[in-house]
Amino acid sequence: MSFNIGLSGLFAANKQLDVTGNNIANVATTGFKSSRAEFEDVYSATRLGTGSKTVGNGVRLANVSQQFGQGDVNNTGNVLDMGIQGNGFFVLSNNGSLTYTRAGTFKTDKDGYVTNSDGTSRLQGYGVDSSGKIVNGVLTDLRIDTSNLAPKSTSSVSSTINLNSTSPVIDQTVAANKFDPSKTATFTKSFSTPVFDTQGNQHTMDQYMVKTGANTWDTYTLIDGRNPDGSDPTVTDPIASTMSFDSTGKLTSVSTPVTPPTTPPTSVVSSDLKITNWTPGSVTNGVWTANGASADPAGLTIAMANTTQFNADSARSIPSQNGYATGQITNLTIDGSGVLLANFSNNQTKPIGQISLASFTNEQGLQPVGGTSWKETYTSGIPGYDAPETGTLGSIVSNSLEESNVNLTNELVDLIKGQSNYQANAKTISTESTIMQTIIQMT
Repeated sequence: MSFNIGLSGLFAANKQLDVTGNNIANVATTGFKSSRAEFEDVYSATRLGTGSKTVGNGVRLANVSQQFGQGDVNNTGNVLDMGIQGNGFFVLSNNGSLTYTRAGTFKTDKDGYVTNSDGTSRLQGYGVDSSGKIVNGVLTDLRIDTSNLAPKSTSSVSSTINLNSTSPVIDQTVAANKFDPSKTATFTKSFSTPVFDTQGNQHTMDQYMVKTGANTWDTYTLIDGRNPDGSDPTVTDPIASTMSFDSTGKLTSVSTPVTPPTTPPTSVVSSDLKITNWTPGSVTNGVWTANGASADPAGLTIAMANTTQFNADSARSIPSQNGYATGQITNLTIDGSGVLLANFSNNQTKPIGQISLASFTNEQGLQPVGGTSWKETYTSGIPGYDAPETGTLGSIVSNSLEESNVNLTNELVDLIKGQSNYQANAKTISTESTIMQTIIQMT
């Protein structure tokens, strides 16, 4: 019986050395999780149980369990290198066959899909709809779209403006004071804003403020130095909108005459200015021509509600407008929630997808399949998918990789212990052999 006990000990020690050696071999493997050999003793027993004087029958390997503790996450400088700080697994698909990994060494293939390092599986996540909103719930192959961002025409402009209440009144009934954008004496202040047509061409929208009374101002809006319809403001009278303020300097209304004029004259009263007859064009050698593009179908709305008339310099905050020219992708960033953000040359940022992470009720039940990957099993339970930083899921650290969680010092100590165990069990067999030789010699 002692031979069997010793042999079981040799087998167990050999497995311990195998597990320790595998851990040491993968100390530099990205996303690797160390394993631990777990043993249990063996007793001979009948249906009635073991006797009180039963001697053990050795040892056996009960399980080789992986330790899913966090590894160090270190910077690499590659945006598609990703580490998970916390719980969760990246989801990879190879023609529909899903595997799970902590190794975030990703790259793109010739079609722009994000794949693992050997290019056999695609990273899974959530796509975006036409408006750039993340579509949660349905896993898809993540792809880096490098096509140009189509232009967007300007439909709204907003800013905060203060008009100096102490500015002198300009009497426009005097011919010399009639508004002329080329004569600074005919207006109090001007503000410029870039706007875009449907083809992404940039135009300059100028607003000229003229104080006409104690609490009234006229504002003239020109685009590229022309009336919105393209006519010359020095030849065709530009249409002014009248802003009225109360005694506290707050805007009460903006009145714009209806065009074409009606009899009797009517006006639209609102806190916004709206341009509906803008024809995009350009001026060459003093001649204006339409450029073939058009304005936004909804028109151009200029929000004036945040305009005040206080005793302070006439000034405006940085204006906000929702149009932009065609953009080329310049770089990619990935935030902690796994959203892939494409940055474009027109200063726009657009989400193009979001990484999904998987979690399991029993991580120890996952089956290793090589390539630092695992598959689900009945023991692990079915995976749950969600965005990073949701519930107990960890966050994504871009430009970084999670290193192996192998503690080399502990493994070297375990290597010495395994060697000692092996030698001790070999000594057990050697001793049993000596005893048997003694018995044989007695006969």
